[in-house]
Amino acid sequence: MASESTTAHPFEDAPNHVTPTVIHDPILTKTDFKRVGTRPLRPDGLDKVTGRARYGADFNMPGQLVGLVLRSPHAHAKIKKIDTSKAEKLAGVKAVITFADMPDHTGGDQSMYDILENCMARGVAKYDGHAVAAVAAVDAATARAALKLIKVDYEVLKHVTDVDEAVKPGAPLVNPKNITEGVEPKPTKPSNIAKRTEFGHGDVDAGFKEADVIVTRSFRTEQTHQGYIEPHACVASVSPDGTGELWVCTQGHFVYRNHCAMLLGMDVSKLRVTSSEIGGGFGGKTHVWAEPVALALSRKANRPVKLTMTRDEVFRASGPTSATSIDVKIGAKKDGTIVAADATLRFTCGPYYGMWAELGAMTAFACYDLKNVRTVGYEVLVNRPKTAAYRAPSAPMAAFAVESVMDELAHKIGMNEVDFRIKNAAKQGTRASYGPVYGPIGIGATLEAAKKHPHMKAPLGKNQGRGMACGFWFNFGGQTCTDINIGPDGSVTLTVGTVDVGGSRASLALCVAEELGVPYEQVKCLVADTGTLGHNDMTDGSRGTFSSSMAGIFAARNAVTVLRERAAKMWEIPVDDVKWEDGHAKAVGSKYGNLAPLSIKEIAAAAGNTGGPIAGHSEIVADGAGVSFATHIADVEVDPETGRSKIVRYTVIQDAGKAVHPTYVEGQYQGGAAQGIGWALNEEYIYGKDGRLQNPGFLDYRIPVCSDLPMIDTQILEIPNPNHPYGVRGVGETSIVPPLAAIANAMSNAFGVRMTHVPMSPPRVLKALEAAKNG
Repeated sequence: MASESTTAHPFEDAPNHVTPTVIHDPILTKTDFKRVGTRPLRPDGLDKVTGRARYGADFNMPGQLVGLVLRSPHAHAKIKKIDTSKAEKLAGVKAVITFADMPDHTGGDQSMYDILENCMARGVAKYDGHAVAAVAAVDAATARAALKLIKVDYEVLKHVTDVDEAVKPGAPLVNPKNITEGVEPKPTKPSNIAKRTEFGHGDVDAGFKEADVIVTRSFRTEQTHQGYIEPHACVASVSPDGTGELWVCTQGHFVYRNHCAMLLGMDVSKLRVTSSEIGGGFGGKTHVWAEPVALALSRKANRPVKLTMTRDEVFRASGPTSATSIDVKIGAKKDGTIVAADATLRFTCGPYYGMWAELGAMTAFACYDLKNVRTVGYEVLVNRPKTAAYRAPSAPMAAFAVESVMDELAHKIGMNEVDFRIKNAAKQGTRASYGPVYGPIGIGATLEAAKKHPHMKAPLGKNQGRGMACGFWFNFGGQTCTDINIGPDGSVTLTVGTVDVGGSRASLALCVAEELGVPYEQVKCLVADTGTLGHNDMTDGSRGTFSSSMAGIFAARNAVTVLRERAAKMWEIPVDDVKWEDGHAKAVGSKYGNLAPLSIKEIAAAAGNTGGPIAGHSEIVADGAGVSFATHIADVEVDPETGRSKIVRYTVIQDAGKAVHPTYVEGQYQGGAAQGIGWALNEEYIYGKDGRLQNPGFLDYRIPVCSDLPMIDTQILEIPNPNHPYGVRGVGETSIVPPLAAIANAMSNAFGVRMTHVPMSPPRVLKALEAAKNG
């Protein structure tokens, strides 16, 4: 292991807190940083704490109308007739639309057609909350009155909302045309299984025959929501000439532009999309929901339309996670070597085709070096909202099942659960369970750090248990475009197309300041609209800082080339005799001893006489994002009388590759863990027998508040990603993967009962305790 150094931390005096350790393993990447790795103030902090920052619902346009959506009260119903005549005649109503006002422009693209149908039901409402009509009126009261005047004749159909019920023979069909993909020979009868996917290698059946101990378990997780505080909001304006503007709360305005343009039959170049500040997304704002509806209303009304979802609508009609049913079987020898691992994962995807079980199957065993492994995933259609991403989508559920069995297997063999994982951990050169061969990775380092961590040695109190678990996420790079412009005063404007959802503007400014050799405060980072830069992919997959920092570094290097050329022109010497160092051009060689270095400000001030504005650009597909691993430790106290569980202490250990801004990295670790804790203990969608969501609001859908959480301790490891010039890996998603399993393992160690159903709410804990007591 490389040398250790301690970094400053704002909570170093907090109880039970261990100051994060940065373990640096230098390989193939820059290691001598002056600005990267420091903790400057975030550039957007002041505006956000003073209320000056503008979020989705803060934007207004002259003459704008209020848009509202009529939603189905049924889980599954045929729409026989929609009568909008009375609503259209109401004074103050400027537009009423149904699916007829949103014709199909998808050209046979099934995934886009699903988005179109999800935005506005086309003949059949497929879940409680499915949009069936929308209005635009001069004010909210008039819009609400108009919704009441729309008459919809429904024929209620049988529905299914449970994942296991949906795959049973005879279950109501969510889509009667669906034929399962990925099965040979191809089925001829429709079912609710949209797709089957399989990953793995080796001979799993033969591997189990070698096992001395085998553990088989089945698990369930309930559907959860990302819990972002800001609801979906947008202002749409379509002009008579066919051009349009959209101001929207989103994680990816370029993708929103492309999707909305296709759904509205517009040229992409005619729709300009501007992203607002974002009050949380976590994957839930990677899909269009109301935006195409707002654009269609504006087009029909010939006025701007503002549409903001209520909290009820957010829960009922925007994308939650999957509910799951998972079977896991792992076999090992007495010495702790895993010889076979098998998992079957059933994930709900709402009424439309998804890739959620596929992701779960890919991530399930990714932490381990396995000779014989198989995972099979099934995408299951149900009458629930269209599933969306949620921070490392599908991985937390898969890890809950696998890491629970890993703990149980370790105990049956008689090994310490950390040592058992260390023995079987993936490493550089391991063939991953989903196919590729790993390069430098950090799972082993996180486990070794967990084993040595003071948390592991701390005493436990009455009714308390300690658990640990590992987690994995792929990370992603994708299409990225960045500009750097140097002002006449030497200040630097960095323009990016990736939405800042977690502090990336500060991190990107640090990277550019590092490359140019200027102070952090001299770099201003802006998020451009879609008319300013080339295409940028969505801020998801932990790609924001990874991809845009790479593009920013390359753009800065491009700018440095221009700066050297300008300095050479000012000095009238060859450009090869000019180097860039610490924000200055310097002439190389004793013959230029009389030439004083030129600062970036001096070169910029003379730009008008040396060739014009100075800029740098980068357009890349940022490959090689670098996979991410984490190990979490949780102490849980369980009240045997009430079943209430309390997190007493929690530690996150994760590989960041390179922590560009350690405070933000720690915040990502802590935020993911907090969401995982809520998922583990309380959060779930509750549907009634009528298929309607019973808890569409934060009063009944309970996310953690400060009093529910301890100080979440963090330890940053740095195993540089060789595919990034500074070694950066994505960090935002992996931290939500281990909590479900870590807490379940802690509960098992606290009271000797294995919890297999998330959330592990007090009623479920009491039921498990009672079942154990009765034998």
